[in-house]
Amino acid sequence: MPLSGEAIRTMNYVDDIAVTLRRILATLPELTPEERTRVGEHIRNSDPSYSAVLQALETEVEKA
Repeated sequence: MPLSGEAIRTMNYVDDIAVTLRRILATLPELTPEERTRVGEHIRNSDPSYSAVLQALETEVEKA
């Protein structure tokens, strides 16, 4: 079954997120321990979180 344009766009968003995460990982060695802690808290408190999106995807699959 071919993917819709919306599914392809959504997968491209995921690729963009992966690029951003790679940039974050590349920057981490330059941060102080305090900065790393604050960045971690910021990521943990972001809304929606990556895990919340995955949970929503899995919930939608279970409903179908």
